[in-house]
Amino acid sequence: MGIAKNDIVLEIKNLNFYYGELQALININLEIKRNTITSIIGPSGCGKSTMLRCINRMNELIDDTRTEGEIFYDGRNIFDSDVDPVKLRRKIGMVFQQPNPFPKNIFDNVAYGPKMYGTRNRQKLREIVEISLKKAALWDEVKDRLLDKSLSLSGGQQQRLCIARTLAVEPDIILMDEPASSLDPIATMRIEQLLREVTDDYTIIIVTNNMQQASRISEYTAFINAKERRSGFLVEYGRTQDLFIKPQMKQTEDYISGRFG
Repeated sequence: MGIAKNDIVLEIKNLNFYYGELQALININLEIKRNTITSIIGPSGCGKSTMLRCINRMNELIDDTRTEGEIFYDGRNIFDSDVDPVKLRRKIGMVFQQPNPFPKNIFDNVAYGPKMYGTRNRQKLREIVEISLKKAALWDEVKDRLLDKSLSLSGGQQQRLCIARTLAVEPDIILMDEPASSLDPIATMRIEQLLREVTDDYTIIIVTNNMQQASRISEYTAFINAKERRSGFLVEYGRTQDLFIKPQMKQTEDYISGRFG
């Protein structure tokens, strides 16, 4: 699968990751195209979420782990010693499986990141909050209750609030770890519609166990499988339509058709 070099925002090269002595990822190589949605699929325990957390160096917060290989973001290796992980996570944001709003009101949830990065002007914060909530398709539902507690929102609204909170710091890439797995079908549809609407501004990488979701929303899909002792390796990567309709590898065909996994 060829992607023009100037279209590549993220390049993963020979990535290996270890939890102690256990190798969780084996020699992963991927090129992520800018302003697209890429789905990561594969059986439970194959390292999908681990790979996602490598991309913004969140795995470094876990004791007794080790990363080998390179990940280039806009041409620079994120593991270089002079790369600040905190600044990196501003440009490569993350939305988790379970909605995790802060125990604050709706406004302060979205304003938290901009405040942390130095924005103090109240009018500017209001503008950021409104723009972010609009992008997350939540503004019309909460514009008259911005001082309400975030936990008063429904699960689907909380997840869109977490997306708005991520958008508020103006990331380039958004990592999503099964963001709709705990939501009902209607809330899931809203999230999927939102993701399709924002790809002009963001590159999205989403881990999903839902084959239909991957086929609906993503332009590219990577299939990761696991060897013995749950060590994940890349089987196939390409355009989603090609991978689902005519996969090149029998493992991919078996997984997508439900014959294993």
